[in-house]
Amino acid sequence: MTKLVYFAWVRERIGKGEEEIDLPAAVKTGGDLLRHLKTLGENYAHALEHEKVIRIAINQEHVEHDEPIAGAREIALFPPMTGG
Repeated sequence: MTKLVYFAWVRERIGKGEEEIDLPAAVKTGGDLLRHLKTLGENYAHALEHEKVIRIAINQEHVEHDEPIAGAREIALFPPMTGG
């Protein structure tokens, strides 16, 4: 099981702040994860429709979409952030 945490409008569109899911063996990278999640229902598809802008953090470290997720304790998904 992998813990997923959602932030900001990703959380609002999916309808939950976090969940634990069992990922298929074919899900090996952050990009694979986003594509898989979009198949889980309309809320996920809507939240992740522009997957290239979604930021990913594995174990609280920002990573690129091609980063392997094997062994991740926590994966966070969030929209782009702006400075302030």
